[in-house]
Amino acid sequence: MVDIKKFTDVDLYGLLCVDTTASATEIRKAYRKKALDCHPDKNPDNPKAAELFHELAKALEILSDESARAAYDRVLNARKAAELRNRQLDSKRKKLKADLEERERAANSAANKRKSYNTEAKSPEEELKEEIERLRKEGSRLLEEEQELLRQQIHQTLNNSTQWDSSKHRIKIKWTAAKGDSSNGGYNEEVLRKYLQKFGDIEAIVVSGKKPGSAIVEYKTREASEMAIAYEKGNPENPLRLEWIGEPPKDNKSAPASANVTDKDFEDLVLRQMRQAEERKRLIEQMMKEDQEES
Repeated sequence: MVDIKKFTDVDLYGLLCVDTTASATEIRKAYRKKALDCHPDKNPDNPKAAELFHELAKALEILSDESARAAYDRVLNARKAAELRNRQLDSKRKKLKADLEERERAANSAANKRKSYNTEAKSPEEELKEEIERLRKEGSRLLEEEQELLRQQIHQTLNNSTQWDSSKHRIKIKWTAAKGDSSNGGYNEEVLRKYLQKFGDIEAIVVSGKKPGSAIVEYKTREASEMAIAYEKGNPENPLRLEWIGEPPKDNKSAPASANVTDKDFEDLVLRQMRQAEERKRLIEQMMKEDQEES
């Protein structure tokens, strides 16, 4: 049984963040972007993610089918027209309007019964219900293709991520700064980010609030980390010194990532990302501890 009320109450265009005039290509692009963010594999601890993912899939299915979209548009337009009329009517006229609409429905019902071949005029909601039921029975090849593309994209992200654990390869940054220098030698988080972000995406930057001239940066990729250490010097008048915290990463060229990623790999990635997020919350405390050990 199709829950038609659910889809008449939801703005499918708003759900995908597209205009009602959006093309099929724009609808597919919007679906990919939003569905990738809320994919259940990426949000195992968020039950609402699965519900939203299902709603996005239904929005794509309806709006990508010409006949179903036309039926949905008629429902949407009828609802908007009714809302506009309700706003324009005052409380006294609303009762008169309701009485009039009831008489019109009764008259239309009687007229429809007199039509030849016993055919009955269908409401926009009924038409949409039939279209959704048709899509359910036929299955949506487009939806299957889009969800397979999403899975492949997540797999690719996983393959890239499994080769680099940024939380284990942080970089210490040093520069000259005197105690009591309010400018901290000319560097703060914003200034450091401007120098460092050109090498790649940054996971986190923490500037020590206890020890002047000290910070830690964590990059999302190995390539960005290695280039920053090799090339970044900061302001020539007060150069930066970058070095690994602990041992530098070892070469792992002999063990490339497998092209076949399993569901277990997804679980491992999610758990690791959760651990990394928790570790970043303790990054300031860890840095202060390291500063004390060096003193």
